[in-house]
Amino acid sequence: MPTLKDQLRTDLTAAMKARDETRTRTLRMALTSISTEEVAGSAARDLTDDDVIKILTREAKRRREAAAAFAGAGRDGQAAAERAEEQVLASYLPAQLDDDELAALVAAAIAETGASGQASMGQVMKLVTPRVAGRAEGSRVAAAVRSKLGS
Repeated sequence: MPTLKDQLRTDLTAAMKARDETRTRTLRMALTSISTEEVAGSAARDLTDDDVIKILTREAKRRREAAAAFAGAGRDGQAAAERAEEQVLASYLPAQLDDDELAALVAAAIAETGASGQASMGQVMKLVTPRVAGRAEGSRVAAAVRSKLGS
């Protein structure tokens, strides 16, 4: 079974042949980020699909933030380009959890840890974060945990 990184390379070749500039630019950027991460640290390493998903999630978040900044500055063309790149990256990420699914995961973690009050938020986050694994942003998870513990 091909890895996610192999799939990105294959799709990059197809995008280049199809002359799809947005997809080509986005996949090149993603592969560069992956390569940079592989050689970061004291020794080079191969990344797992989970590591690649984390990188793609981080890059998608950067595109969202950049699109918001460009839109706020009145640069709609660049904001649209950033949103297009985010859509390309999103096609490689797992489906995002909806609010009900996230709330159910948080409730299960709270029940499992016996947490109560904001002071035990760290315990719950430690349990929920690996279960969510790229299917929801950390800020969204933290907000869900905070609201459940506050009530």
